[in-house]
Amino acid sequence: MAVLHPRRVAWEGARIFVHAANTDAYWWLSDTVGHYLGIMYQLQLCETRLRLQAEADAIYAEAGAWRARLDELLDTRPAAASILAQMIIETTSRLP
Repeated sequence: MAVLHPRRVAWEGARIFVHAANTDAYWWLSDTVGHYLGIMYQLQLCETRLRLQAEADAIYAEAGAWRARLDELLDTRPAAASILAQMIIETTSRLP
């Protein structure tokens, strides 16, 4: 089994979540985030999508916010690293 480095998983998750938020992969990701991470993360992903659509330069701020969220998630729920890693792989495969 591969060793998962929480900070790397959080960074990759943030990058992929923000990228996917402005594509058709958002719909799948939103449902998956709600199911595995919780409704609050799903709502935050929706807010990210809205900000990206309203502000072209919001991508960096959103990536930073998601990295902080996912870092905190992995600090409080270390077992979520494997679920998050799988979400990253699946979301990446759904990106255009």
